[in-house]
Amino acid sequence: MELTTSKKIKSYLERVYGECRHCPDSLAFAANQACIDFSHDKAFDLFKLLTENRPIPTLHTHSYSFNTATGRQIIQSMRNYYFEAE
Repeated sequence: MELTTSKKIKSYLERVYGECRHCPDSLAFAANQACIDFSHDKAFDLFKLLTENRPIPTLHTHSYSFNTATGRQIIQSMRNYYFEAE
């Protein structure tokens, strides 16, 4: 299991979007907790699901480009972890 760091998240957001408007520590916490909860191998994939709505085929998060019930559950769990950490 590969967890992510707030430094990696902040660097990614600044490189791609020019700035980091959200708390990278809370985003890292949310991605890492969801990674553990849903037994996924990369927390950064979950971070991209939350921020960019990128599909994760192994978790079946999308069907015909729409979020599945599993995808919505993962995103909602990560939102809850984000606000819990804030």
